[in-house]
Amino acid sequence: MVAVSCMVAFYYTVIIGWAFLYMFKSFTTELPWERCNPEWATATCYSHIDALECTSINGSVYHNRRCYNETEFELVNNTEFAANKSHKAPPAQDYFERNILGMSDSIEELGTIRWQIALCLLLTWTLTFLALSRGVKSVGKVVYFTALFPYFVLTILFFRGITLDGSVDGIIYYLTPKFDKLIEAQTWVSAAVQIFFALSPAWGGLITLSSYNKFNNDCFKDSLIVGVGNICTSIFAGLVIFSIVGYLAKELETPVDAVVDQGPGLAFIVFPDVVTRLPIPPLWSVLFFFMLITLGMGSEFALLETVMTAIQDTYPPLRQKKVYVVLTVSVLGYLGGLVVCTEGGMYILQLLDTYAASWAVFVMAILECIIIAWLYGADAFMRDIEMMIGQKSRAWHMFFTFFWKFMTPATLLFLLFFNWIDYKRMSYKGKVYPVVAELCGWFMAFIPILIIVALGAWSFYQSPKEKTFREKIRRMCNPTPKWGPAHKVPQFDSADIASGKARI
Repeated sequence: MVAVSCMVAFYYTVIIGWAFLYMFKSFTTELPWERCNPEWATATCYSHIDALECTSINGSVYHNRRCYNETEFELVNNTEFAANKSHKAPPAQDYFERNILGMSDSIEELGTIRWQIALCLLLTWTLTFLALSRGVKSVGKVVYFTALFPYFVLTILFFRGITLDGSVDGIIYYLTPKFDKLIEAQTWVSAAVQIFFALSPAWGGLITLSSYNKFNNDCFKDSLIVGVGNICTSIFAGLVIFSIVGYLAKELETPVDAVVDQGPGLAFIVFPDVVTRLPIPPLWSVLFFFMLITLGMGSEFALLETVMTAIQDTYPPLRQKKVYVVLTVSVLGYLGGLVVCTEGGMYILQLLDTYAASWAVFVMAILECIIIAWLYGADAFMRDIEMMIGQKSRAWHMFFTFFWKFMTPATLLFLLFFNWIDYKRMSYKGKVYPVVAELCGWFMAFIPILIIVALGAWSFYQSPKEKTFREKIRRMCNPTPKWGPAHKVPQFDSADIASGKARI
């Protein structure tokens, strides 16, 4: 889990850096992506502002970033016009890919470091260092704001989105089920990955942050609130997104599903474009990207707090030197993230996001189910939970035990193997990744397993020599004598402890 959190934090800060850069560039009277600037715009760039100004002149036609009068347009090749008409792209797309990222043609062409992104990455790591070095309590106070502010911005964007022409088409597309997609492995894998990102199971962050709770905190109630809240937020955010996507599809005269390619297009193409339709675009742009920053920083804090806690728990003397530990991790994270700041950085980010954040989390979730439900024991784990939140009904007990032991690991294994059988070479924007890049991706995906195997082998080697192979394995699979609550649990007596009902 620590390895997965570390790898994701490695590139996640770069995305936050992009948001910082966009926010800084929004402090202007006119947003730089409102119009098609010849310095970075392609021939397919279509600015609704330029088009509106052009068509206001009688008989004028806006095409290929130029305004033609009726006579001039007769000289334009009508065949070329008809071909290009279906490939319009908003200025925000060219601005993001050509001006901000300066994207190269493939992952093999990393190019130079984009200094503006590198500086924003430095700012991101600096703020992360300042927050984490003050401890988890200061992070918790910040999260109160980062968790609530996005709802304010999303609500405003929702009411603006549903008033746009074509928004209904996008919402209908969003709400219309496509049952044929249910037979595709990628649909289920993408859904599972979304849950992993939204609720963060198997990342280690939930375990890390919950370790700071009171012993009797009702984790069951918390999980219900978070789960239901996530579902409602996802549905609401989907309505916001697809109302805007529907509008763009109608304006660009393209299908809804062709408006945005894979990757972070929604955040850095669709929404930047829609804020240009709001009154005082720079103000809403600043608010939107500030919202992205707050969301991103909240997630980044959880990822790195997982790494920090693991290091300090493994080496307790370092707890007294937390500032130096956080500083070291921040410096290493910044230096490592510079490779994602290059002109080929987007290809590396997609590689990390696919293998380090998706496959690795799948594997960790399966191993977590096996270790807790089968090796430690689902019944023992249930007793530990009841020790904290009180006794539950037998039906409650059977429900969770069934899912921990059978349903969840079986479903994840099925999705994992089904997707491997249906495996396709990784590509981005139609460009297939070289074999070497994919091999690096698979290596990253299996790093967590390699760490578990290595630590298991070391623990086996450290076992007393006089014990048999079976005894060594049993010893490794059982909790240590020190396992249990850090403090005495008053509701359980010595008889409960002896019977296994409580562990201290």
